[in-house]
Amino acid sequence: MAAIAAAVAAASAAISTLCLTRPSTYSRHPTFRILSPRVRCSLPSATSSAEEFNITSAPNPRTERPKPSSPIDDEGPPSGQLFIPWIVRGPDGNLTLQSHPPARLLHAMDDAKTKKKKGGAEKVVEEPKHSKAARRFYNDRFREPPQRLSKVLATAGVASRRSSEDLIFEGRVTVNGSVCTIPQTKVDPTRDVIYVNGNRLSKKLPPKVYLALNKPKGYICSSGGKEFNSVMGLFDDYLKSWDKRKAGQQKPRLFTVGRLDVATSGLIIVTNDGEFAQKISHPSSNLTKEYIATIDGEVHKRHLIAISEGTIVDGVHCTPDSVELLPRQPDLLRPRIRLVVHEGRNHEVRDLVRNAGLQMHSLKRTRIGGFRLPSHLGLGKHVELKQSDLKALGWTR
Repeated sequence: MAAIAAAVAAASAAISTLCLTRPSTYSRHPTFRILSPRVRCSLPSATSSAEEFNITSAPNPRTERPKPSSPIDDEGPPSGQLFIPWIVRGPDGNLTLQSHPPARLLHAMDDAKTKKKKGGAEKVVEEPKHSKAARRFYNDRFREPPQRLSKVLATAGVASRRSSEDLIFEGRVTVNGSVCTIPQTKVDPTRDVIYVNGNRLSKKLPPKVYLALNKPKGYICSSGGKEFNSVMGLFDDYLKSWDKRKAGQQKPRLFTVGRLDVATSGLIIVTNDGEFAQKISHPSSNLTKEYIATIDGEVHKRHLIAISEGTIVDGVHCTPDSVELLPRQPDLLRPRIRLVVHEGRNHEVRDLVRNAGLQMHSLKRTRIGGFRLPSHLGLGKHVELKQSDLKALGWTR
């Protein structure tokens, strides 16, 4: 018996050495267990022999994962896979651990895959960010500066420049909610809110229009009168069809550049660009104008010399640039004189011919600057000017 007791004591010492269990190691962390090889032994019973011992090893954690004592969720991780815990705040506000990703993350991943299959990755287009220097360069060269209020109203087609000033003086125009009575007030139609007689002025001004008209005899260049028709009436069809040709754009208010008297026919420019009209009609532009004068009676050399010497018009001595007697045409019974002037004073050509002792039958303007009246353009008809035509007039847009 003493030998058996000694053997049992030795076996107990060996078991205490081999069994390295640390319950505190995995009891603090419910997710992982760090297990050392465990040796299970059963003491001999009274019926077994004194020399039999049943010693078995615990399962290897590398090949077989032991099931945790307190499961984290209903479904544990698959066998053989690395377990990654997810810390999720539950409905009760407490943090819990689970073995699979949250449901909202899985749904977001599924939606992203579906969008990628349908249309590919979404492209996010960001607005370009321009520097202050770039914005200043654009404003100085491409953006129109603020203009006088009267000019803006005239350009928008409200009324003529003079009538627009009358509307402003009468207090019928408001700018940004305040009544404005100064026609020289600088405004920006794209930013300022302008009302005329209770109607708001459109921020989009009408486009620039440049037309060449073959004016017939008997029409005046003003807004109209009782005795004569106005050349503006020749553009009624043009303005009526404006909405079809220029859908969504405001109708322009047309006016003539300079004037031709009621008895003179030929080329006249019609536009809605006041700056363009001022440029080509001002004497500083030095644009020459060519006229064809049809004379009643015979024209001799002395008549041409008298015309070339000039005459007094409005207190100023005016001389033509050139005078030429055109060859006689079989179908034309009267002689014709071609005169070129650059000042273009009122009735200048008629005064030159009258001062030479000739009687004028008709007068027609055929050229302004480098632009000549098209030969195919009939009386009362108009044609839009091209960029090359504007350049011939000394104007570039």
